[in-house]
Amino acid sequence: MSRDYPVVAPRPCSWDEMPAELHSRGMRWTPQRRTLIEVLRRTQGHVLAVDLVARCRDLDPTTTPSTVYRTLDVLENLGMVVHGHDGEGREEYHVLPEVDHGHLYCSVCGGMWEIREDEASAIVGHFDHDRGFEVDLSHVTISGRCGGCRSDKSRAEA
Repeated sequence: MSRDYPVVAPRPCSWDEMPAELHSRGMRWTPQRRTLIEVLRRTQGHVLAVDLVARCRDLDPTTTPSTVYRTLDVLENLGMVVHGHDGEGREEYHVLPEVDHGHLYCSVCGGMWEIREDEASAIVGHFDHDRGFEVDLSHVTISGRCGGCRSDKSRAEA
């Protein structure tokens, strides 16, 4: 199936090239930034921003949240991470994303699932066609109840 929604731009560098990339942007390669890169290198998929700060502080107690957030902003511009929000509005980052995507969030059990490619294409296509609106899927989180929680409630009501 061809994608009607954005593929994340190719990354200009790898984790190993990050010191040089940050230097080229006028940023120093500090121990705190090195720690964040090491944490991200070991992280797959989604991670809450507060968890990134905590993981960095576990490795280097001098890590400040402001350094983590400023560095994450640069890494987002480089396509290494994509910023979004979970179902409760907390900041999260997707590490090394391949495509922009949204999420389904169950407000009962807290489960979260990525919106499938066909669903994403339908969402993007609908708003583009009907409203001329370009959707940023990385900021789409649809809250509701998953099938399991709906079944549990139905059984409890019966």
